[in-house]
Formats: sequence, C-alpha cells, structure tokens
Amino acid sequence: MAVDYTVIVVYLAGMLAMGWWGMRRAKSKSDFLVAGRRLGPVMYSGTMAAIVLGGASTIGGVGLGYQYGLSGAWMVFTIGLGLLALSVFFSARIARLKVYTVSEMLDLRYGGRAGVISGVVMWAYTLMLAVTSTIAYATIFDVLFDMNRTLAIVLGGSIVVAYSTLGGMWSITLTDMVQFVVKTIGVLLLLLPIAVVKAGGFSEMKAKLPTGYFDPLGIGGETIFTYVLIYTFGMLIGQDIWQRVFTAGSDRTAKWGGTVAGTYCLVYALAGAVIGTAAKVLYPNLGSPDDAFATIVKDELPVGVRGLVLAAALAAVMSTSSGALIACATVANNDIWSRLRGAVRREGDEEEQDEVRGNRAFILVMGVAVIGTAIALNNVVEALTVAYNLLVGGLLVPILGGLLWKRGTAQGALASVIVGGLAVVGLMATYGILANEPVYYGLLSSLAAYVTVSLATPATDPAVLAAWRDRLAGRGAPERVSEPMVAPR
Repeated sequence: MAVDYTVIVVYLAGMLAMGWWGMRRAKSKSDFLVAGRRLGPVMYSGTMAAIVLGGASTIGGVGLGYQYGLSGAWMVFTIGLGLLALSVFFSARIARLKVYTVSEMLDLRYGGRAGVISGVVMWAYTLMLAVTSTIAYATIFDVLFDMNRTLAIVLGGSIVVAYSTLGGMWSITLTDMVQFVVKTIGVLLLLLPIAVVKAGGFSEMKAKLPTGYFDPLGIGGETIFTYVLIYTFGMLIGQDIWQRVFTAGSDRTAKWGGTVAGTYCLVYALAGAVIGTAAKVLYPNLGSPDDAFATIVKDELPVGVRGLVLAAALAAVMSTSSGALIACATVANNDIWSRLRGAVRREGDEEEQDEVRGNRAFILVMGVAVIGTAIALNNVVEALTVAYNLLVGGLLVPILGGLLWKRGTAQGALASVIVGGLAVVGLMATYGILANEPVYYGLLSSLAAYVTVSLATPATDPAVLAAWRDRLAGRGAPERVSEPMVAPR
C-alpha cells in the first residue's frame, strides 16, 4: 500500500497548496465568494460537475447499482437532469443578477425583507450538506489507513476547511478542477472498465444476475419520482449550486458550460450503476451496498491505480464538502448575521478587504461546526434527506415563483417559506425522516400558501418589478465585472 499512500498524500498536499495559492488571488469580496465572476467555460464546466458529484454520487451511486442494478443510476441521473434544466432555462438570468446568495435574489424580486427567514432555511440545508460530505471521509480513510472514525472526519474536514478558509472560491475552484480530472480518470477511465472486465463482461453479468438488475425502472416509479422532486428541483435552487453559477464570466458560459457539466453527470450516473452491478457479481453477499465501492477498489485494482481511484473518491467528497461549506458561510454571514446586525456596507477597496476577512472567519467557524456535527451524527442518508426536504419544501416555490410568476408577492413568498418549512419538519416527525410524504405534502402546502397569500395581497410595486427586470437583463448591476477568463493567471 506504500505506493497508494504516496498518491493520496501527494494529492492532499496539492489541495493545501492550491488553497495557499488561491489566498493570493482573493483580494475582494467578489474574488473570495464568486471567484471574481471570471470563469471561462472549461473551468466552469469542470468545477460545476465536481461540486454536484460528491461522495453520495460516487460511493452512494455505486451502492445503488449494487442493490438495484442499472436503475440505481436514477439518483445521480436526476442530479444531472436538474443541472441541465438550471443551465438551459435559468442560469443566464441568475448570473446577470450579480448577487451572492439566493436570499438576495428573493429580496430583489419581491422588494421585501424575508432574507433572514429564507437564509435560515438555506443555511440549514448547506450545513447538513457539508456534514454529510464530511461524514464520508470516515469511510474512505478507513479503507486507506484503517483509521478511527472521529480522527478520519477531523483529518479530512480540516484539510477542506484549511484551503477553503485561505482562498475562498478561488481555492475551491482550483481544487475542484483538479478533483474533476482525478474523478474522471479514476472512476470513468480506470474503475469502470476494470470492474466490468473483472466481472466477466456484460454477458457474464447478465447470466449471473436476475433480469431486474437490467430493468431501467427496476428501482421503482415512486422512488424515481421522489428523486426528481428532491434532487432535480434541489439543483435548481441550492445556494451551493447558485454560487457556482455566479462565478461564470458570461451568460454563454453559464448556459453552455453548465449543459456540458449536466451531460457529464448523466454519464457518471450510468458508470456508477455499472460498477455497482459488477460488484454484485464479484461480491454477492456484502453486508451493506455502500461497501461495494471500497471493496471492489481494495480487492480488484492494482497498486497505484488503487490509490488514484481512492483519491478520486476523496476528490468527490472534498468538492461537495468545500462547495457546501463556502455556501453555508456565505449565507450565515451575508443573509443572517449582517442583516441581524443591521450593518451598512460601503463600497471601496478597504471595505472589500474587511469583507474578505469577515467571510474567511465565517468559513472557519462554520467549518468547525460542520466537523463537530459530523462527529455527532452517524446516518448520512437521514442527514442528506433532511437537507433536501427543507430546501425543496421551503424554498422551491418562492424562488421559481419569483422567476416565472410576476403576480407573486413578498407576503406570499414569506408565507410559502414558513408554511412549507414547518410542514416538512412536522411531517418528518410524523412519517419518519426517510418517508416520501414530507416532501410531497410540504411542497403542496408551500405552493398553496404562495398562491393564496400572493393573490390576497397587493401586487408587487411596479418600481420593484422594473428594477428586477433590469437586473435580469444585466442592467444596474452593483459591481464592475472583470473580463471572463478560461484559467487564472
């Protein structure tokens, strides 16, 4: 394992070096939170694919393939569909808003002050998303070093917190681009063909497994529908995803770069399911489906290749973890703390430097909170379900309503967030965290509250709507945007 250890250590050291390099570029709030809104299509596509394809998509995707066969691809497939929908229909308009958070978008659209409440819901989502990614370090480091769970979480989490705190979005963008390359080589180009060959090829796989493993709908229609509600719609409104859209250097980059990333996700989904199916042939009696990835990597791959593939799994976890962490800190600082404090920010280089230090401090504090929460929790699936239920049930309707329905009002948006959020929490307590009913009924109650209250209250001030339309068209942006670039110099 010495060669494999060397590969992993070099990879981790490289992540920290990227963080240090990114710190030198983060000279303003825009640089630190959205990479100066300067990314070109290559970096934008790679980093967007990296953040949405995390540990759940890699380790969990292979596990679903082990349990259900090819239909196990649906979870990651719906993530790709959501990214495609966001990129084609909404990303250009979102990028033109030149904001930093989803709550800022809501305030612009409705002219109200629901930012704190919507910020709390978004903060809870991003926190739990970061926690689930951090928990996944325990699985990877256990395979690598037979390491204690708590120590693994602290080690992996500390590396992510370090490079994220140092350089903000610049560091995260650079590390995500490396992680995208490592995942592509490790999972798609190495693990996928090796797993299929070791399982005897597709003909042998079909001969040894039930036919249901090759049924594209074998996982069940209701499960697929729930994945669409949670993951496809979740991709449309998550702060972690929007913050990456804000990094695009142009409308075209946001649209077509995101489309490439979404298509990549569809390929990655199928690859994970095939790897899991091959693992079922090789190891039919594993204790848990989530053990499939680590087992096939540990037992079937040659020295060196094994280290690279494990680095790919680590890259998948780190990319999602760092993206969720900076999103969590951005929301906590800009949507909650600054609003509650009532601070009025002034433009200027000196103030921007202060904002960089403030956001850097929030990343550090949120990172410590994420590591502590990850140590305390055990169930990744439950934590991830809570995160997406809150996001979709509480924020989907007011966000999409603001983009698509001009009659929606601030009162309607606020009612939608409160009613949907409370309904999801109450229904999870009643039906159970993993039940489908919370997101179904929570979303319906949010929609009913939004439409009813919006129609019962005065329409949004025409001046607010006019300002909103100007921002959607790219006029009246609050900051000067640098020329787009393909790679940082």
